[in-house]
Amino acid sequence: MSPVSLSPMCPVRTEEAMGEIGGAIIAITLVMAAVFVPASFMSGPSGIFYQQFSLTMAIAIVLSGCVALTLTPALCALMLKNTHHAPKSNSLLNRFFGLFNRSYDKISGTYNRWISAIAGRRTLSWGILLGFCAIMVFAGGRLPSGFIPNEDQGAFYVGVTTPAGSTLERTKAVVDEIQHCCEGIPAIASVSTLAGTNIITDASGSTYGACLINLTGWHERTESVRAVMDELLLRTSHIKDAEIELFSPPAVPGYGNASGFELRLLDRTGSGDFKKMESVSAKFTDDLQARPEIANAFTSFDASFPQYLLHVDSDSAAQKGVTTNNVMSTLQTMLGGKYATNFIRFGQLYKVMVQVLPEYRARPEDILKLHVKNDLGEMVQISTFVELEKVYGVDQVTRHNMFTSAEINGEPAAGFSSGAAIQAIQETANEKLPKGFGIDWAGITRDQILAGNQAVFIFIICLAFVYLLLAAQYESFLLPMPVILSLPTGLLGAFVFLLWMGLENNIYAQVSMIMLIGLLGKNAILVVEFAIQRQREGLTPLQAAVESATSRLRPILMTSLAFVAGLSPLMSASGVGAAGNRTIGASAVGGMIFGTVFGMLIIPGLYVIFASFTSPPKPSKEPEHA
Repeated sequence: MSPVSLSPMCPVRTEEAMGEIGGAIIAITLVMAAVFVPASFMSGPSGIFYQQFSLTMAIAIVLSGCVALTLTPALCALMLKNTHHAPKSNSLLNRFFGLFNRSYDKISGTYNRWISAIAGRRTLSWGILLGFCAIMVFAGGRLPSGFIPNEDQGAFYVGVTTPAGSTLERTKAVVDEIQHCCEGIPAIASVSTLAGTNIITDASGSTYGACLINLTGWHERTESVRAVMDELLLRTSHIKDAEIELFSPPAVPGYGNASGFELRLLDRTGSGDFKKMESVSAKFTDDLQARPEIANAFTSFDASFPQYLLHVDSDSAAQKGVTTNNVMSTLQTMLGGKYATNFIRFGQLYKVMVQVLPEYRARPEDILKLHVKNDLGEMVQISTFVELEKVYGVDQVTRHNMFTSAEINGEPAAGFSSGAAIQAIQETANEKLPKGFGIDWAGITRDQILAGNQAVFIFIICLAFVYLLLAAQYESFLLPMPVILSLPTGLLGAFVFLLWMGLENNIYAQVSMIMLIGLLGKNAILVVEFAIQRQREGLTPLQAAVESATSRLRPILMTSLAFVAGLSPLMSASGVGAAGNRTIGASAVGGMIFGTVFGMLIIPGLYVIFASFTSPPKPSKEPEHA
């Protein structure tokens, strides 16, 4: 059998095809680029996610549109062969294609009958659209909200707090015991311990300790980081002389030292009563623990540390020519040390630190034996105007917006999102906190609240850009409406799949939904563009809509199925970034399936409705023949 030659009609057919879909390609390119450009102007932490994604997509879409209008038609004219009249072999591949085409013809015929019955009935079309919108609002209301999901980063922290006044040796013994408990867990690869540091507040003290626990690779373990933390918490339950808190690293490095929520309890009374603050913070964390939305809540605020309070008799000090500032500066230098100068010896640079010898500062009473120089240059013993008092107080005073504050951290319970935890905290604060006390947010939780409905406004702006571009393309303010009104079907699919997989409406889902605006708008644009062309040829809006939807069904299904097949593996992602990948995959796949299946049922009816409100399109000019 001789090879089939290139058909001389290919360039002509390519020109005819480009005449039909050239306008649709331009509209699709502009719409999809316009969807992503507004998202690139978002600020804050969410803007970082949107900017990288949106700019990449917008540039790729514009380049793809240029290729579709230039290189692709040229390649079609050069490479496509006319095989319609060539004899068909009885190969397995040809039999498969024949079966596929016959099956598609049946689906296409059934689809043609359905839309012929639906598109001509305006009440039915409006009813279907309103039904989808109502279900979408209901599903969106049941979907938990979030910001940036906590990922399994292959590591977690253990914070240790021993009773106030404990020695460093006692804290180290607790930390070593935790390290010993980790030895029997196969998923733990290594443990690093540190005594004397609070990993949450970055404070130093003998009562604080920390453990950094690294897990084995994701391919070497089946347990999640949460499961390992629960097992370790059970193994350390016998340690009664210390408070042990387990938490994951923050979802975004730099936003606090722990995952979950972060807030500040504020004392707005101005009393400065640390013991009152301690009791209020302890009671508030207990109230948070009682909420089903909160897995754990803890605070590092403790006003029971034994301390010495120095009482300076200002009048007596003034009589001796000594100021309080001079006393404090002298104590800082003698006890804590002060940098004075440098000197070089044997080619090395050495620092000079001024400080009294250890034997003169070994006991608290030694402070009273120190001397300070008065304004006459005489040495005055500090005991003549300073008294020591044993008290209890906080090891570190923190302030937030000029108010005394206590830092509170915690994590949402399993099955609850960060948005549900934030709402529970706000309700508990309004109901349980005494008068004069309040809360303020910090870390990534603060950014989540400040972001508010920013994504909704970006979504509306994207829709406005799409509408204005299509209005200019179609020279009508009504014909773009079928494209815009077909989008709720896709959003419903995204919500349904997120609910089905137990995921939340977070920043990854919102990025995916913005992407769906362009992708589902592309399907509607193909139908509307071809329907306008058929109406210009003299068909009624109903005939144009039915013919357009039927003829464009195959390329729409082809591109939609390719998109679904490409993103489906993300729905079962594991390891690094699993939560984000699963969220993107679920929302995009669900939105594309629902938007394609149900959107193709209502788009023709919507076109008939809005096309009937406009004047018939002007017939296209036929080329003049000599």
